Amino acid sequence: MGLWGKRDDMVVHEREPFNAEPLRGALAGRQETPVDTFYSRNHGPIPAIDPAAWRLRVGGLVARVLELSLKDLRARFDQVEVVATLQCAGNRRAGLAAVRDIPGEDPWGPGATSTARWSGVRLADVLAAAGLRAQATHIAFAAPDVSHLADPPQPYGGSIPTTKAQGPEVLLAWAMNGRPLPPVHGGPLRAVVPGWIGARSVKWLTSVTAQTQPSDNYFQATAYRILPAEADPDHAGPGDGISLGPIALNCDILSPDDGAHLSPGPAEITGYALAGDDRSVARVDVSLDEGLSWRQAELDRPDSPWTWQLWHITLDLPVGETQVIARAWDCTGAVMPESPAHLWNPKGYANNSWARARVTCR
Repeated sequence: MGLWGKRDDMVVHEREPFNAEPLRGALAGRQETPVDTFYSRNHGPIPAIDPAAWRLRVGGLVARVLELSLKDLRARFDQVEVVATLQCAGNRRAGLAAVRDIPGEDPWGPGATSTARWSGVRLADVLAAAGLRAQATHIAFAAPDVSHLADPPQPYGGSIPTTKAQGPEVLLAWAMNGRPLPPVHGGPLRAVVPGWIGARSVKWLTSVTAQTQPSDNYFQATAYRILPAEADPDHAGPGDGISLGPIALNCDILSPDDGAHLSPGPAEITGYALAGDDRSVARVDVSLDEGLSWRQAELDRPDSPWTWQLWHITLDLPVGETQVIARAWDCTGAVMPESPAHLWNPKGYANNSWARARVTCR
């Protein structure tokens, strides 16, 4: 067993803060991701929290400020379960870094995406119990983990629009795959915001605040924004660039692995596809000839409207080197863009260009 209870073969980008993703093959064929395989994205040291002493404060534009323990949450609100995929905004950053260097950012591959069964209570129910006021247009989350990535260092935080917060899929979760939420994944309580970048599913929640503006936390106002290609991220200020929220349509190849050596002939090619927000994946195409022709892969049914869809197809691989390419379409008719060069940005976010894996058959 590796760091923080993770698999020994995790790709560890940083030990402190702990940032790691599974290898492609560890995700292949699994609708749900085991806890020891689920990717981990952190911005500061993982805090040590006593669940018995922990409290959640719900305040701001509400009629009644609430102070809730885990026992209170369990006793006062209906317990629900949502199967949802979380995806880091930096997922597949390595593809952008291959176009042009992205200093200071972890070179995430396709494994910063994982799916779990989350158990807890609906955020909407908690806000209703507090008497959410009509003028509240944003719900802000705060956590105790202090990050030195911010200038000056500050605890992590973020927000989502109230319209999203009131969706029945958005949870305050205390369990993951039927087990208490481990510290590395935000225990004792975290937000789970399906369809949105993982940065908004704030871990180790200490407060939920209803307000009229988005959070002014560094990780909402300055980080997790797509800057123009010519911008200097070291001099970006609050409000610069495009704020990231819903996940962009994306897919990747999980098997065979990039660089694999195979026998020529029929080979099963598998992967995942995720549309984000409340959209669904309509189709996945696979090409062996640089996109001159495409074959349609078979899509497995998702476990819920908020999860990835696994796909698979069997194709004849020729002798020599072949680049396997995959692209996804969503229910609106949108399709993934071809080139990462067209998407490059100084922070390396939202790479949803065609997925590629090079294999050699002898």
